[in-house]
Amino acid sequence: MFHVHNELHFNEENETLIIGLFQQNNQLSGIVGQLDESLGGQITTLLKDGDLSAKRKTITKIHTLGQIAAKRLFFVGLGKEKDFNFEDAREVFGKLFKSIQDAKLQNITIALDTFVTETIDPNEAAHALAEACPLSTYKIIDYKQRSNEPEKNIESIRVISEADVDEIRSSLFVGYTFGKGTNTARTLVNMPANILTATELATISVELAEKYDFEHEVLEKEDMEKLGMGALLAVNQGSVEPPKMIVLKYQGKEEWDNVIGLVGKGVTFDTGGYSIKSKDGIVGMKTDMGGAAAVIGAMEIIGELKPEQNVVAVIPATDNMISGSAFKPDDVIVSMSGKTIEVLNTDAEGRLALADGITYAKQHGASYLVDVATLTGGVIIALGTDTTGAMTNNEELFEKILQASHECGEPVWRLPITEKDKKRVKNSKMADLNNSPGREGHAIMAGTFLGEFAEETPWVHLDIAGTATSPKGDDLGPSGATGVMARTLAVFVERFED
Repeated sequence: MFHVHNELHFNEENETLIIGLFQQNNQLSGIVGQLDESLGGQITTLLKDGDLSAKRKTITKIHTLGQIAAKRLFFVGLGKEKDFNFEDAREVFGKLFKSIQDAKLQNITIALDTFVTETIDPNEAAHALAEACPLSTYKIIDYKQRSNEPEKNIESIRVISEADVDEIRSSLFVGYTFGKGTNTARTLVNMPANILTATELATISVELAEKYDFEHEVLEKEDMEKLGMGALLAVNQGSVEPPKMIVLKYQGKEEWDNVIGLVGKGVTFDTGGYSIKSKDGIVGMKTDMGGAAAVIGAMEIIGELKPEQNVVAVIPATDNMISGSAFKPDDVIVSMSGKTIEVLNTDAEGRLALADGITYAKQHGASYLVDVATLTGGVIIALGTDTTGAMTNNEELFEKILQASHECGEPVWRLPITEKDKKRVKNSKMADLNNSPGREGHAIMAGTFLGEFAEETPWVHLDIAGTATSPKGDDLGPSGATGVMARTLAVFVERFED
């Protein structure tokens, strides 16, 4: 898709030429100045007349009427150069690609250096461009009847920059890989639960493993029974769909040590069980495997970029259904760790599945743990829908996650774990732990519960219940699944030992 060249020639034929335009108080310079000269000063005139704007995210399309070889120009307003940052660049490119897609243009040329500032070098601009392309043009895979008319999508992007061609190509590859991995996560979350069962999730994971030569394992129900995975099995009791414990292992070092464990909640549909959700609350529960999707998206990125790290991804997968065999409030179950759990709320099932997932990741040698889950409605009440909630038992590990989240534009905010919180999850006359101490601090209670299974292993919990989906689209994608944390996890792994 991407082709990189060092020089831009205005006499060279282009279907569409794209130029970034900063607000300037002086005479036009650089490529924009040269283009203005080739067009007889028309850019200056259009700016003075207000027909062309450098206001951020303003897209202006101009036909050249044969004055230069490019058929049309897209000017992208970038605002003031001193205020322009990487996140702005990603959003601006996102809006640009949406406009290109809406115009049904297939071949474009981008003057990359017109998007470069003192704070954003050509490689960063290339990364932002390539990441924004698949994110912004992502389309939900639906099941509607189609017309026979083929869709027109962007086929070729010619990138012009005076910077090192190989470095620009590398940055484009990395950015595009991040965008594609996120889109994989989006597609999984958007899929209906009758199609994306635990079995299908396992099949998709194995296909990913085979593509990137990951070691992989899928535990069946009988395997889980032998290993004593009573927490995950309890969640699955009411279902006709068999559970799966999915493991993907990427070895980027000679020795299997300092292993990063990524654990994603894979509840493919959550009725709430006998603690059943309301008729409104149950709609959309196909997205309750957003944590698993994030982990799979991250593993795709890892498979492409091949960082020198060791990673084990563990996905406990099942749905949470109601039947005569379903688990019930007041049940006592035995987790894989040996810790017993009193079930007070069958709708607090994700933490049960994750408990066995965390224990199994540790058995596979995980030295560090990050779990990701659409875990609680409480985190939405606390932090809204733009910020992921986080909890940890290790400051240094959390800082690494926080830094990665900043780089990816996926905000994270830490919630506390206190000794009183730990006492609340241990408050049971019947078992070592209870799975739902009450509504107060609900998101914190869920994380505290998981911390009992991480034990002394450095661990970060990410609750994406508010951020895994969005009711409205933005410059970087449509409404629906966001693919949140796929990029953050991948950057976290890539930068882990920096």
